[in-house]
Formats: sequence, C-alpha cells, structure tokens
Amino acid sequence: MLKRIDLSRDYHKHKEEYLAAIASCCEDTAFSGGKYADNFEKEFAAFLGSPFVQGVNNGTSAIHCALSALGIGEGDEVIVPANTYIASAWGVTYTGATPVFVDCTSDTWEIDPEAAERAVTDKTKAILGVHLYGQPFDFAGIKKIADKYNLFVVEDCAQAHGAEFEGKTVGTLGELGCFSFYPGKNLYAFGEGGAVSCRDQKYHDYIGVMKNQGCKVRYYHEMIGYNYRLEGIQGAVLSVSLKYLNEWTERRIGIGKRYLAEIKNPLIRMQYHPENTKPVFHLFEIMAEGDPERFIEYMKEKEIECNRHYPVPCHLQEAYRSLGYKAGDCPNAEALASHCVTLPLFPEMTDEEVSMVIDAVNAYSL
Repeated sequence: MLKRIDLSRDYHKHKEEYLAAIASCCEDTAFSGGKYADNFEKEFAAFLGSPFVQGVNNGTSAIHCALSALGIGEGDEVIVPANTYIASAWGVTYTGATPVFVDCTSDTWEIDPEAAERAVTDKTKAILGVHLYGQPFDFAGIKKIADKYNLFVVEDCAQAHGAEFEGKTVGTLGELGCFSFYPGKNLYAFGEGGAVSCRDQKYHDYIGVMKNQGCKVRYYHEMIGYNYRLEGIQGAVLSVSLKYLNEWTERRIGIGKRYLAEIKNPLIRMQYHPENTKPVFHLFEIMAEGDPERFIEYMKEKEIECNRHYPVPCHLQEAYRSLGYKAGDCPNAEALASHCVTLPLFPEMTDEEVSMVIDAVNAYSL
C-alpha cells in the first residue's frame, strides 16, 4: 500500500544525522528552549530572509502569539477563511477576539479578497490569510483591503514553508508569519513545534516574553505569560531537516506539476496556481465528483491511500455554533469540503509511485 505520506522514508535516509543531533541536545541537557532552539531560530530566519524568528511549541500558539503581539483581544474581530484547519481560528479565539469566517475563491481555494472586504466592520483589526495546501493566498488583494481599512495582515504559513508570492517568501509579507512544524509539514519536527517571523523587533521581543512564562528574567514576570517555548530536541531535529528543505521542496514541486499536467480525468478538479506564486504542494487536494468516500475506497483497492482534509469548514464546526453561521454562508468552502480528497505527495515518492497515482486517478469513473 502506498501511504498518503510516509515519514519513515526520510527518517531512515537521515537517521544518523537526526540521532546525532538529538544525542547532542541530550548531552547538553538543553531541553526547554536553549541553544538548539536558539540556533534553529537563527537558521530559519536566514532561510526566510526575515530579521526575526521566535520558535514556539506549535503552530496554534504561533497564531495566538502573533495576534497578541498586535494587541488584538476581547471585542475585536479577525477575518479568517472558512476553508482552513481549525487551528487558524483557535489562535484568534485564544486572544478573546472573534473569528469572522469568509469564503474562499472557487479556483485557488484560498481566501477571497472580495469576501474579506464585505466582512470588515468597525471591530475588525486584522485579516488572517492562510497559504493553504502550500499555495500562497492573494496577498496583494488582501493587503489592498488591509491598507484601505487600516488592518493588520497576519500570514498562516503552516503549510507553506518556502512558498513565494511575487518572488517574496511567505512569512515575510505581512506583519507576522506563523509556522507549524507538526509531523508531515514540509519542514517538520519529531513532535510539536512552531515559529513566528516578523520584521519589527517590538513584536519579536513581546513574543519572546509571552512564550517564556511572561518573563525576561527568571521568576520576575512582567506580563501574563504562557509556556510556549520550542523544545531543544525539536530545534535540533529541525536544524537537520532545514538542510534538506530546498531539496524536498523541489521534489514536491516536481510531483505536483506531474499531477497537474498528467491527471486528465474530467471527474477531477484541481487547485489553480496563479503564475505570480510559487506553491510548495504541502497537500495535493482534489475535488472528486460524486461521493469522495467512494473515490477513497476505489484508490484503496488500487493499493493507494488517500484521505480527506477539512471535510467540515470552520464556520460549520460545532465549536463555533454560537457565532450563528449556517450552510450556504460560504458556498465555495462548503463545496470543497463536500468533495475534497488528498492524494499521496511526499518527497520520497518514486517516479513509479507517482505514475501509479496518476494512472489510478485517470481510470476512476462513477
């Protein structure tokens, strides 16, 4: 069975490097923050071309930290795409603000700038754009609205390490960029991890205190803080993985381009990738006509594992029922959620496995 993603292949290929990095961290007992986490922050900042990076414990915390650094809190609203993983919205809720969900476009499946503008009120403080599936959202369109209404733009880059919009790396476009290093991400830890990138030192310094129990000096707490530090072992692992990220990205792009060029089945719709962007194909999502579970079962019979990402859009989740959204409020996101299927795509796939997926998808019928 070809897995949808197989992390063991990378582990076995670079096992000695990973274990050596972990052993070094253990020898130094630098487990909570410390030099291995600090070193990774510097390396990742250089990779992004960002002046500052703060490592944190996961991507959800990264969003919470970023919005808190901007002063967003109770009574405020933050515009969020309905088509995203729920953690994008959790970060808003944790500040006390309210997520305002808007639709995605029908072709890129990214946040729709026109829908975002319609959602602006006098309570709106920021737009949280998500570079979903590794495809950058229309930053220029969102920034135009943000400038018009004096709003912050925060990037959720959890699925888009190394992606570019108009030649600029995501995470360097808005006020702050939020990353996840959850296992399976394009750049991943051996557990949880995240980071916040920014250009303004005041945000960097604020998050450095917030994530560290609210203190600069141990036992002297100047604000309500959180235990959001990046673990040293995860920093050590990420420093190893970062060395291979460009190689992995090129392979992901190669596989993604093959899928786009060679999948010809009229029952399958694929994401549109504008020419002014460089997607990094974290997930290769398709819309399969008919019942997506039937398609998944068909692929399983072909010895290919597929699954579904986000079959319920954020605005229709039970957790946010109190906000009063209903079916039909975000029709594009709802259509995608009803038909979405994720194909296998990871850097260690062989050319033969890629061909196997393409052939199976092209042979699918109702």
